[in-house]
Amino acid sequence: MFKIKIAGILIFSLSVVLSALSLYINHVNIANANMLSSLNAKKELSQEVSKNIFYIYKNKHASTKQLEYSIEQFIANINKQEKEFKEFAKTDSSLIKTQNDTMINLWNEFSHHVQKFTDQNKVNTAYTNIILEQTIKDVYNTNLQLVMEIEKSISMYQAYFFNSLETYKTVQIILFLLLVLLLIYLFLQMKDLMIFIQKFLDASKKLIANATIKELKPVKLNNTNKEIVEAGNNFNFFINKINDSVRHSSHSLNLATHSLESVEKNIEDFIDLLYIAQENKQRDKDLTKKEDAVIQSLEEVSISIQRLKELKQDLDNLTSSITIKKS
Repeated sequence: MFKIKIAGILIFSLSVVLSALSLYINHVNIANANMLSSLNAKKELSQEVSKNIFYIYKNKHASTKQLEYSIEQFIANINKQEKEFKEFAKTDSSLIKTQNDTMINLWNEFSHHVQKFTDQNKVNTAYTNIILEQTIKDVYNTNLQLVMEIEKSISMYQAYFFNSLETYKTVQIILFLLLVLLLIYLFLQMKDLMIFIQKFLDASKKLIANATIKELKPVKLNNTNKEIVEAGNNFNFFINKINDSVRHSSHSLNLATHSLESVEKNIEDFIDLLYIAQENKQRDKDLTKKEDAVIQSLEEVSISIQRLKELKQDLDNLTSSITIKKS
């Protein structure tokens, strides 16, 4: 039972650890998906801002509402991304930390060029047109570099998450295999225990149903479990004691029956002698009384013999027909 308790505690502990590890892996997967989704959104927004800038540059009288909306979305996404980068800055990967810094600098630079364009676009002179053209080139080059760095970041994050998950999944598989082995061990231990309990219940049912121990057999144990072997030996010892007691009682009844039969035979012989004596001489009153007492004793002995035989028959019905040996 001690081994079963230890196995149960270990199974519970492993189940808790596996559950916690599964939750953590799920959390990492969600974080990975969010990070990659945010990076892709950042790439699309920067391209959207660049496209609107080029469109406004070519169409001087076009509305800037779409550009303003794209810039607003881009800035909001930057703030969100910086928070996520701060979380990943806690990792031990120097490459990720360096890449995070590069991305933040590029976003700030891109935002600076975009803001510069919106300011310059409000003034329409020959000089500002030259400066505006240079700003457009800066926006284009920065956006191109930003897209390349985003693709690099996506590959880097995917590799980082993959390596991290591989370690956790390896641990998860090892813990799962240990859990399976413990469950198999517990099943084998419980199987032996259930077999013993079933044998005990079967023996009890036979004893109650038949009101006899004639069919009662000792429990055969093929087990190394100390507690089960001890319980089985105690049960078999109890059966042995019952059968030994019944056999001894049966033997004693046999001896008593034979003794009474001998007494009965002697009394019959004595009565025969009395009848012979009666034929040879006159019977007196004392002899008659003695004869009556002897006849009454004979009747009582006969009744006792009959009762002993009936009791012997009852014991024979209880006595086991097999020789029981303690296992």
